[in-house]
Amino acid sequence: MAHEKLWGGRFSEPTDQFVEEFTASIDFDKRLYHQDIRGSIAHARMLGKQGILPMAEVEKIVAGLQEVLARIEAGKFDFSVALEDIHMNIEARLTEKIGEAGKRLHTGRSRNDQVALDIRLYLRDEIVEVSAYLDMLVDSLIYQAEANLGVIMPGYTHLQTAQPILFSHHMMAYVEMFTRDKGRMEDCLRRMNVLPLGAGALAGTTFPIDREHVAELLDFPSVTRNSLDSVSDRDFALEFMGASSILMMHLSRFSEELILWSTSEFKFVELTDSFCTGSSIMPQKKNPDVPELVRGKTGRVYGNLMALLTVMKALPLAYNKDMQEDKEPLFDTIDTVKGSLKIFADMVREMRINAGNMRAAAAKGFSTATDVADYLVRQGMPFRDAHEVVGKTVAYCIANGKDLPDLTMDEWQGFSDKIGEDIFDAITLEASVNARVATGGTALERVKAEIERAKVGR
Repeated sequence: MAHEKLWGGRFSEPTDQFVEEFTASIDFDKRLYHQDIRGSIAHARMLGKQGILPMAEVEKIVAGLQEVLARIEAGKFDFSVALEDIHMNIEARLTEKIGEAGKRLHTGRSRNDQVALDIRLYLRDEIVEVSAYLDMLVDSLIYQAEANLGVIMPGYTHLQTAQPILFSHHMMAYVEMFTRDKGRMEDCLRRMNVLPLGAGALAGTTFPIDREHVAELLDFPSVTRNSLDSVSDRDFALEFMGASSILMMHLSRFSEELILWSTSEFKFVELTDSFCTGSSIMPQKKNPDVPELVRGKTGRVYGNLMALLTVMKALPLAYNKDMQEDKEPLFDTIDTVKGSLKIFADMVREMRINAGNMRAAAAKGFSTATDVADYLVRQGMPFRDAHEVVGKTVAYCIANGKDLPDLTMDEWQGFSDKIGEDIFDAITLEASVNARVATGGTALERVKAEIERAKVGR
């Protein structure tokens, strides 16, 4: 019946059952129970401190909420669709248990500022976990970089062989990406970490509340300043989902490389059996399902971001029921990002590196051609002329089924009399890797420095 609703005094007819089911959020927002109870305890203690509620009632409320929390965590709490959401479910059960005092808990607040608080508390905890998983993945990348120091592989542009590089340097490129991702998460956390409770439905409350005291109890460094914005702001969720989309893009790029590197054509790496599956018909198959799924789930996270952006794009101030649609995409993004990071961290640490195949591939595709051009420049030839000479040399090699190291001295000097015997030393893989000095030292010294900087910056 309508009068059984906590908000039902104004209504004379019961809510249609399908409307009740359609508008309810308890099926997904029940995961906010811990944050909802924590926020309610802080709110109740503030009401007592301010003399808005007697301390005896506050203690009954706090004890009742703690018992509700224990029942939920023990799996003994029955969530009701008729009570719509996590806030009403908890308040109704509290009132059922402690009576009149439970009805006083909502004094000075609205579900609008209550849910804004709950989501911030929840996402704050989740960002800490996401950052921890990012640390795990960075640790795995550093582990592989250190375990494979000196391993040479082909570097690519346009997925074509470009120049030889160190595998460790390649791993450290992803360390840079995921370090930026962690920085974005930390930035998001800093902007999100303000207390919205006290904004009421949209215009504050007539009670003499102490928002700073609640902020202190809940570890918020500050409070929101505008009540309209407090209840209608979901920028923090969008920012998290945007940062998550970039993070998943990085995971997807890495996935694409691991999928390619696992093929029989590349054979650069082998993912351990625990992260792969087989085929129901082809007995030889070992499929890289984990990176394939992460690559696929990236689109899911992008979709979640677009879904919430679309929800928010035309909402007038302040709160609107549309905003209930923030939780499912946010929760799904959190779950997807955490799962992807955790499984990637374990998979990367355990993958096996085929250094021989990487080196053999680096020796193909004229990967040291630029080194020949640089050699000619050092002999006094303008770079554009050197570029043309080496281009003609490569064309000759292709026509004759040769690579640069296969050319004789006579063949080399047929392209330029500036080329001497030292050309053979200049085009070894080690010479090519070490010749490209960006910050001084050998390639091995530089990548070791990269690793140390990454460790110190953690």
